[in-house]
Amino acid sequence: MFDYSIYEQIERYISGSMLADEKVTFEALLQTDSRLAEKVREHQTLLKAMRQHGQRQSLRHKLDMLHAEIEAPAATPSLFKVFWNKHRQTMAVAASVSLLSVFGTLWSVQQLKEPVQQQTARYVELRREVERIKKEQRAIIDGIIGTEAEKPAPRAARFSGTGFAVSSDGYIVTNSHVIQGADSVMIENKAGLRYKVTAVYRDKTHDLAILKIEDPTFEGFGKLPYTFKTTESDLGEKVFTLGYPREDIVFGEGSLSSSSGFEGDTTAYQISIPLNPGNSGGPLLDDKGHLIGIISGKQAGQEGAAFAVKSAYLLKVLGDMPGSDSTEIALPRYNHLTGNSRTNQLKKLKDYVFVVKVYN
Repeated sequence: MFDYSIYEQIERYISGSMLADEKVTFEALLQTDSRLAEKVREHQTLLKAMRQHGQRQSLRHKLDMLHAEIEAPAATPSLFKVFWNKHRQTMAVAASVSLLSVFGTLWSVQQLKEPVQQQTARYVELRREVERIKKEQRAIIDGIIGTEAEKPAPRAARFSGTGFAVSSDGYIVTNSHVIQGADSVMIENKAGLRYKVTAVYRDKTHDLAILKIEDPTFEGFGKLPYTFKTTESDLGEKVFTLGYPREDIVFGEGSLSSSSGFEGDTTAYQISIPLNPGNSGGPLLDDKGHLIGIISGKQAGQEGAAFAVKSAYLLKVLGDMPGSDSTEIALPRYNHLTGNSRTNQLKKLKDYVFVVKVYN
């Protein structure tokens, strides 16, 4: 999905204001994402048109000054008036071309804006629905406290989404929008494990956030039962997910319905699994127990049209973390879900899937 932050990055790239490391990462992404490269070319064309428009505006300003000089009363004919009488037809044509260019540029800018506005309206981050539920819950809590003023207000967590372990040494992944505005974040699973985590890296372009358990009692997860798929999954493959759309963990199953995400986004899959608030950041796995994606959002007004960021981009994010080397993060190497029934796969998987609770 392309949003306004993408266009801001494109503009900084073209203007040369990107930092060196960010520019290298951006150019690497241009090599793999043809749609992003096309947007960069379109933006360069737009900037060129706007520069030409500025030049024409400058010409128009000079013509206005000439015209004012001609119209001003003078004792004797000025050189400007002589020039105007001789070349007024040529300058009138130039002014007409300038006006046409102005309207053409404005139309082009509007055409570029409209798909982004439509895309924003049609793609729904699951967080938006969570915010609605949060407001309703606050209203209920405020009503209870208003009738029992002697009771202090509890510091309730915002039930935001789902996360899952990516390494045995305490790294967790979720969506970037899940932890937006958080002062502190806790994770908890059905096995009773509860830890405080901190965000160590966020990639808003792919809507991914890497969390790290910062708890002295944490001794590691042991061997994770799943591995990360680095190649493309096939259209029609059976896929499933676990998440926390409510306080209890929920299983969802469907198929991979498109190898690209919303509006042809090549960094994501489209899946036919109905999603609800709280599913954001949950794992997406294939029948063999390979992790192929991270749940990110759904299309407004179309039940079952959901999207997941591809696992290849999660691995890229892990490698791009400042001061880290992806080989130093203890990623799982062996898959213990392959060959198991779905019930047994879920039993092994659920201990590594967490509800993400955000406090602010």
